[in-house]
Amino acid sequence: MIQTLLLLGATGDLARRYVLPALGALYAAGRLPHDFRVVGAARGDLNEDGVRRLAGGVLPAGMLTYRPVDLADPSSLAGAVGGIREPIAAYLALPPGVFATTIESLGALDLAPGSRIVLEKPFGDDFQSARALNGLLARSGLDGYRVDHVLGLGTVQSLVEMRRNIPVVERFWNGETVDQVEILWEETLALEGRAGYFDCAGALKDVLQNHMLQLLALVGMELPADTNELHERKLDVLRAARVTGTSRRARYTAGRLADGREVLDYASEEGVDPSRCTETFAGVALELATTRWSGTRFVLRAGKALAAQRKVVLLRIQGGGEFEIGIDGPEDIVLRIAGTAGESLELRAPASSDGLPAYAHVLLDVLEGTNELAVGAEEAEQAWCVVAPVLAAWEAGEIPLQEYAAGSAGLEVS
Repeated sequence: MIQTLLLLGATGDLARRYVLPALGALYAAGRLPHDFRVVGAARGDLNEDGVRRLAGGVLPAGMLTYRPVDLADPSSLAGAVGGIREPIAAYLALPPGVFATTIESLGALDLAPGSRIVLEKPFGDDFQSARALNGLLARSGLDGYRVDHVLGLGTVQSLVEMRRNIPVVERFWNGETVDQVEILWEETLALEGRAGYFDCAGALKDVLQNHMLQLLALVGMELPADTNELHERKLDVLRAARVTGTSRRARYTAGRLADGREVLDYASEEGVDPSRCTETFAGVALELATTRWSGTRFVLRAGKALAAQRKVVLLRIQGGGEFEIGIDGPEDIVLRIAGTAGESLELRAPASSDGLPAYAHVLLDVLEGTNELAVGAEEAEQAWCVVAPVLAAWEAGEIPLQEYAAGSAGLEVS
C-alpha cells in the first residue's frame, strides 16, 4: 500500500469537505498503515495551529504535515516530498485549469515507480481535451487515476454484486424484460454558492456526462469475468450508446424549494452570467446497440431545484413493476411488482454498506494500487463522444433553453 499522500490544494474546498474527512474515516476504521502520512500542500504558509485546523480533528498529530508550494515549479514540489523514496499518491484537489502545469511538474520529479497522479472530474471539456489530458498523463510516466466518487458509493458497487450473486436479478436484466431504464440525478438544492463553477459547466457537464454515464456503463454492461475486465465491459457500453429523440435543457425560475426557501430565477442568482444560457436541468434519451438491451430506452435526467431528491437507477419492467436502486439518497433497493387487479407488492431492503464514505473507498483503491473505482482513460474520452451530438445541437440553437419553476418536477424527456 502507498504510504504517503501528497494532497495538492490541501486548503481548498474539495480537500476539506471530502478528502481529509475520508482519510479520517479510514484512520478511525484502522484501514491506514501505522506509518501513513499526508503531506498537505498549497500556496501560502500555515502555522502549527493552521495545520491542526486543517486536519479538523480527524487525523492524529504528526500524520499531517504542510508545505507551501508553487505548482508550476518542480523544485517547489520536490521540496514538499523531499527524502521520500517510496511511491506516493499525488492527489490534485485543484481546479482543472492547473492540471496541466501540475502534471508536468510532477512528471519532472523522478518519483518512485508505482507513484500515482490522482485527479478529479471533469476530465477535459470535450473529446479532444480529454485525449490531450490522457496524453499528458502518459508522458508524465506516472500512473493516472481518474476519480469519479460515485463509483465509490456502496450502493453503486452493489449494482454488479446483485447481478452476480442474485440469479433472479440477472435473469430480468435485459431488453426482453425491461422497457425503460431511468437514471435520475434530481436535487432539491439550488446553486448553494457554487455559481462560480456551475455557471461555466451546467447540469450536463457537471453530472450527466460523468457520474450518470458511469452509472449507465455499470447498468448496461455484460458482467465482467474479473476486475481486470471491468473497464473493457464499461467501455463496450459507452461505445454502443446512441442519443435518440430530443434532448432537453432548461433553467429554473423563481420558486419555493422543498425545504421552504424562496429562490430567485437562476439568471438572477449572484455570480450567474445570463448570457451563457447555462442549464440547470438536462435530459437525454439513449439506446444501446447491444443484443442484451435491444428495444430498451434509457433516460438520463439531471436537475437542480426540483421537487424531490432522487438519485436512483430505475428499471421499468414490461407488464408493470419497477426495480429501483437508490444511489445517493434514498439508498434503498425496492422491487414493486404489479398485480392483475391493480394491486402491487413492494419489497424493500437497505443497500449493503460498510459505513465508509465514497471518497474513503476511492482512496483505498488509490493507495492499494488498484483501479476498480477509477474511470479508465478511454472511458473518459468515450463519454464525451456520447454527449457530443447533444452539445452540438445545443450550441447550434437547435434545442431551446426552456424554463421550470424552482420546486417543480422539471421536464419530461421525449
